[in-house]
Parts: sequence; C-alpha cells; structure tokens
Amino acid sequence: MKKVALLLSLVLVLSVALVGCGGEQQLGEIDNLVVAQGADADSLDPHAANDSPSSKVKKQIYETLVTRDENMELQPGLAKSWEQIDELTYEFVLEEGVLFHNGEELTASDVEFTLRRALESPHVGHIVGAIDPEGFEIVDDYTIRISTEEPFAPILAHLSHTNAAILNEKAVEEFGDDYYRNPIGTGPYMFESWEQGDRIELVKFEEYRGEGAHIPRVTIRNISQNSNRTIELETGDVHIAYDIEPTDIDRIEADPNINLIRDPNLTTSYIGFNLLKDEFQDVKVRQAINYAIDVDTIINTVLEGSGQTATGPIAPNVWAANDNLEPYGHDVEKAKELLAEAGYEDGFETVIWTNDNQTRQDIAVMVRNQLEQIGIDARIESMEFGAYLDETAAGNHDLFILGWGTVTADPDYGLFPLFHSEQHGSAGNRTFYSNERVDELLEKGRTTDDEEVRMAAYTEVQEIIRDEAPWLFLNTGEERTGVNASLEGFVNDPTGHHPLWNVRVAE
Repeated sequence: MKKVALLLSLVLVLSVALVGCGGEQQLGEIDNLVVAQGADADSLDPHAANDSPSSKVKKQIYETLVTRDENMELQPGLAKSWEQIDELTYEFVLEEGVLFHNGEELTASDVEFTLRRALESPHVGHIVGAIDPEGFEIVDDYTIRISTEEPFAPILAHLSHTNAAILNEKAVEEFGDDYYRNPIGTGPYMFESWEQGDRIELVKFEEYRGEGAHIPRVTIRNISQNSNRTIELETGDVHIAYDIEPTDIDRIEADPNINLIRDPNLTTSYIGFNLLKDEFQDVKVRQAINYAIDVDTIINTVLEGSGQTATGPIAPNVWAANDNLEPYGHDVEKAKELLAEAGYEDGFETVIWTNDNQTRQDIAVMVRNQLEQIGIDARIESMEFGAYLDETAAGNHDLFILGWGTVTADPDYGLFPLFHSEQHGSAGNRTFYSNERVDELLEKGRTTDDEEVRMAAYTEVQEIIRDEAPWLFLNTGEERTGVNASLEGFVNDPTGHHPLWNVRVAE
C-alpha cells in the first residue's frame, strides 16, 4: 500500500508539472506558445483580406513603415525616420540590413511594389487609396518619397495599419496565386504551415534585427466555440486565449492559474442593414429597429456588462469621437409607430446573418425575439467566417452582425471605408449606404491638416449616421485575453492585433 501511495503521489506531482503545455512539457521549458482565436484566418496576404483573425496572425509575420506603441502614438517601424517635404509628400528613410524571411534585403523598391499592389486591392485599397499611383520616387535603396494625390491628413496613421505591411516583391511573384498561404515578411516570426480550419504554425525568425521573439514557436489555433477556448486554457492545452466569452469572466478571474487581461479597444459592434433591400431603404424602418432592440439588456446579459452602449459608429477612445450623441434607447411603441408610418404596420420577414461565433449568435437570438414584439419575423442563419465575409460583401444578406476596429485610431479609418459610397462591399461598406453629404464631409476630413476642420467634419458625419441609422448600434468593445499565469510580457493591443514576440515564461 505504501508503494501504491508513493506511485500515486509521483503521478500527481508530474501531472501538476505538465499543466500549461498540454501535458507535453513543463511551462518553464516551453518552446511552442499555443494561442487560440475564434476563427481561422481568411488570407495571410495583407492585400487579400482585412478581417481581424487574419490580421492577428499577420501582425507576427509582417512589419509596417510606421507603427504605434501601447498608447497609440506613432513610432518608427521599418522606416527609422520620416520627413514631410510638402503638403503632399513624405520622405521615408528605411532601416538598413533588414531581411525578409526568404533572405532578401528590404529596399525602397519593395516599399513601392507593396503600396502599388495595395492600391489595386478591393479589400485594402482604401487604406492607401490617397497615395498617387505616380507618386513614388526612389531616392536610393533605403530612401523613398511617397506623395498623395491631394493632402491626406491621416497618411502616417494609415501606413501603420497591419495590412499596410511591406512585402517582398520576389516572394509575391514566386508564389503567385498561392502567396496568401506562403507569406514572407520581416517580422519576428516566420510562417511555417497552415492546416486550414485548424491551425497556423509560426517559427522564430533567427535573422530578425533586435531582440526578436522569446518563444521559438507559435501555434495559432482556430477554436470557434468560445467555451472550448476557455476549457483548453484551463487545462493548459492553450496558453493564451483571445476574446474570452463574457459569461466566462467570473470563472477565469477565479482561477489562480490564469490572468484575465481586460482593456478597452477601438471596436464598435453593430448589426448592419442591407440598404439594397426594399424594406431597409426607408430610414423609418431602420430607426424603428434601433428603438425596438434593448441594447442595454443585451450588454448586461449576453456580454455580462462588458463594453459600453454604442451611440454612434466609432468608439469613444478614437480621436474626434462625437460624445454628444444620444443612444436610441428602448421604445417599442415608438418603433411600432415608425414601422406603421413606413407602411409596415404588419411587419415583414427578414433574415439575420451571423458567423460561427457564439456571442454573436446569442445576440442574434435576443434581437430576433425582440423584433417579434413589433411584428418582424426574423430567421437566423450562421455560416463560416470566410464565407460570411464573401457573402456580405456581395450584398446577399438582409441583416448581419459585425464589428469594426478603428485600428489607426484616426476617425477616417473608422468612417470612410464603412460609409463612403465608393466603398461598397468588401472594402467595408457592407450596408451599401450612400449619402452625398457624408461623402463630402469624409473627403474634407481626410484632405486637410487643420484639426478643427477635421473635428467639425467628423462630428457632423457621426450625427448624420446616427440619425440615418444604416446600423443598429450595439456596443463598443474591450479586449479580454486569458493568459496562463506562468507567462509574462503579453499586452493587449487596442487594435486587437496583439504582439506575441514579447511573451515569455516568467522567471
């Protein structure tokens, strides 16, 4: 019996030692950081997708000319310095000796190639669209001048966007149509493999300048069920889990082996109306639905109180956010009145689309139930995220649930791609909203350096959008990341694209 007891004790000790690495190794010896997110990447080509799951991976692989620190202040990236030459032109001086993952050295020609290619992309062209296609001048291998067609105030902010990452021309040409799954960047991690629908494997880039990554390998897993991400975080099969389910907050905070890191982000969540559909072309219908939905109850139940009620299209921590906007509030009788005025006193049938995200699915259920109170019969359909993006970009939906992060922290990025009439579809405007005054104001806001003029333009835009309601405004967001307590160095990025190379095992 003593031998049995001793054996059981040894098994227990070994089991505890293995927690944190899926039962394979002690966390103190970890060589593979396992990270879970809620959807697979759509593409690892920065010019072929602009979704958050893809960007979370691309953040590790690529770098941009300009970057932002934790306070969203602009800092040098691949460009060690820059200078504004005139109102249209910036000169960027590149770091020398920077290597791509294929061994090629970064030069100014790669920068020109990248930005020209981005300009042609229907997915991310709006990020760099202000650049003049003829506005490139290579001064030498490490110096390039970039000009815009007209003054463009947020150019540096846009060049800090994850999808403005610099590519290697030789690699893009070599892989051709398969480049999206063979990415080559200059970042701390390099791509190794992708089992689509399941996981992406990254490995430390040993030739990275500076300190580089602390942990040699990263596995980014696609675990679409939020509760499953939490469970695998608890068992140690996952070391970092993004987007912790609101219902799991108390459970995670009570676990001494996990740290829950919560920070406001730059995201606004919404339900978009397809304005190509007859019933949603009437602003009274869109306003009626905003009045019909009890957003505060959704936040307090489905979201467990995380985030804030959205009063407009951009989050309050984005510069020039209009903090004078009033939420619609919950007023069923007002909603019925507006529907009747629009000729829908008996309601109508519609479909709410969502992707395979449990929180969004739960929101859809609550919205469907509340729409019944005003006679609208809503059916819910859920689909895989990549297909979801394709179908909403094509305008095949009625209602859809999405979020948008103003990852540049400049209102141009939070408003122009979502509401300008030239941005319909995959560029961001999936509601197919058009308003000449909004177009005019958005163009004014991006073409002047005068902050007062910009502020006035964006303030009015937000007022118009709030009133015309191409969205059902839901909530502004927060980053909720569960991290194994034996790790240190992880910091939530407000953009949602979190750097992993600083993560290390605590000493």
